[in-house]
Amino acid sequence: MTDQSQGRLSDAQVAELLALTRDVDSVELKMTVPDSDRRAAVVALGMDALDAEIRQVYFFDTPDLRLDKAGVVVRARRAQRRGDDSVVKLRPVAPAHIQEAWASDNLGVEVDAMPGGFVCSASMKATWEPTLVKEVASGAKAIHKAYSKEQRSFFTAHAPEGVELDDLSILGPITVLKLKLHPPELRMRLVAELWLYPDGSRILELSAKCPPAETFQAAAELRAFLTLKGLDLSGEQQTKTKSALEYFSAQLSGSD
Repeated sequence: MTDQSQGRLSDAQVAELLALTRDVDSVELKMTVPDSDRRAAVVALGMDALDAEIRQVYFFDTPDLRLDKAGVVVRARRAQRRGDDSVVKLRPVAPAHIQEAWASDNLGVEVDAMPGGFVCSASMKATWEPTLVKEVASGAKAIHKAYSKEQRSFFTAHAPEGVELDDLSILGPITVLKLKLHPPELRMRLVAELWLYPDGSRILELSAKCPPAETFQAAAELRAFLTLKGLDLSGEQQTKTKSALEYFSAQLSGSD
C-alpha cells in the first residue's frame, strides 16, 4: 500500500511504475499545492501572473459523466496567441497494447506520476485554427468538428455504447493560467498551472516532464527541490479534470 502520510509509493507500485516506463513516450511528474501553501509557493518559485499564458479548457461528457466513468476524457482548448487543440484521452491503459492497436504519430502514451500514485494514459491529439473551439463552444459548429477522423475513430472504439460526440454536453470553460519556470537549481523545466473554477475555487498544479528512463532520478530531484522551497508534498492530491467534470455535472443537474 502507499504511504499516504508521505506520498510515497509501495514496493509493488514502484515495480509497476518501472515496468510502465519501459513502454511509454514520456513521464510527467505532478503535484497539486494545498490551498494553505499556494501563496508561499508563488513567492518561493517567483511566479509572476503577468508572464502566464491564458487558456480556456472545455470538456465534453454526458451530464452523468458516462465518459469519465469509462475512463475516456474528451477535451478542447483555446490558448492565447496560439492555435486551438483537442484530445481524446483514455486512462488507464496498457502501453504496449494501445500502441499496437493504434499506430499513429498523433498518439502519445504517458505516465502521470504524483505523490502517492500514478496513471498511464493514451492521448490522440489534433491542432486547429484559433477560432474553431470558440465556434464549437458557442454552438455554431458541431462538437465533432473539433476532432479529426482519427480522433473520432479512437473515441468510437472506447466510448460507452450509444454515446456520440455530438450528443455530449459542453462542460466549461475553465480559465487556466500556465506559467513556465526555469529554476537554476533544477535541470528540468517546471510548469505551473492555476485552474480557476467558476465557483471561485482554485487548483495550483506544478509539473515537470522527463524521459522515461530518468523517472526515478527526476522524481527525487524534483522532490528535493520542492521540499527545499518549503512546499508540502504529503497533502491530498486534487485532480484538475475530475474537479472540473464534477463541478459542471452538478451545474447541469441543478439546471434540470
